[in-house]
Amino acid sequence: MPSLPCFLSFPARRRGAATAGPGASGAGSLAGETAAQRGDSQGGTQGGTQGEASAEAVRDAVVLITGAARGMGLLYARKAVAAGAAHVLLWDVDAAALEEAARELEPRGSAELHPLALDLADREALLAAAADALATFGTVNVLINNAGIVRGKRFWEHDPAADIEATLRVNTLAPMWLTRALLPAMLADRSREARILNIASAAGTLANPNMSVYASSKWAMLGWSESLRLELEKDGHRHVAVTTFCPSYVSTGMFEGARGPFLTPILTPETAASAAWDGMLRRTPVVMRPWTVKLGAALRAALPTRAWDVVGGKVFHVYSSMDKFTGRAGK
Repeated sequence: MPSLPCFLSFPARRRGAATAGPGASGAGSLAGETAAQRGDSQGGTQGGTQGEASAEAVRDAVVLITGAARGMGLLYARKAVAAGAAHVLLWDVDAAALEEAARELEPRGSAELHPLALDLADREALLAAAADALATFGTVNVLINNAGIVRGKRFWEHDPAADIEATLRVNTLAPMWLTRALLPAMLADRSREARILNIASAAGTLANPNMSVYASSKWAMLGWSESLRLELEKDGHRHVAVTTFCPSYVSTGMFEGARGPFLTPILTPETAASAAWDGMLRRTPVVMRPWTVKLGAALRAALPTRAWDVVGGKVFHVYSSMDKFTGRAGK
């Protein structure tokens, strides 16, 4: 993936008017869902237990969202603004889409918006942007590692740099780099709760043809995110909660042409983002949507591999779900 020669920032914005600021970039649950359908446990408090979703962790917070220019990233930004965040940092590689997103968000609340055009695959640029955010705000209270890319093809058709390395850099390494840079300040600030929402995928729980590199990046994301959660809890940093979101296909255009497996609907971005956001507020460790994602993971763990190949491939049609994948036009 080509790197931007430098990162491009836009002035901070507030309620439709330009304001002076650094140049860095309403929670809802799914109506009618039962706890079992949501795949949640119970639900957050300072003590590290789960409970009712509360926007308190976002109110007056500094929120950073990657991949914020469109799709679910933009939906998280809307929710952050609606929940009363003080500052929302919008990071995305697409400068034009990012500027448009900022204009759309301006009238939605009082949050100051800080859009930043940034290639997350560029580690030095990413760490420089993170350092700038820390220098400006002291800490980031809510981090949403949302940005991702997909290459839907046979493994041997992947280009080593443009496909394999780019996917792992954006989907896996960038969230690790960014979280590592911001986490010490989160740990030090015990004055309020902090949240980290990592967007993994159902592909991180099941192997699937035409998704070898993408699935690998999301398996790594899921394993890292869960390990991080356990480390924080074990060391008593219970004011920082980590949630991992594992959705099946979402109709953002990223997986255009893919077909949902048997009993697995294509999720709307609104449904998926609401589930992830609500789980983050509740301190839910792992959120899976729809319910068949958890079922598939359970069956894969319980059945012998060849038996699962029959069930997953012939019954649920998981293995053919990417056969007609085209992806987002122009990408």
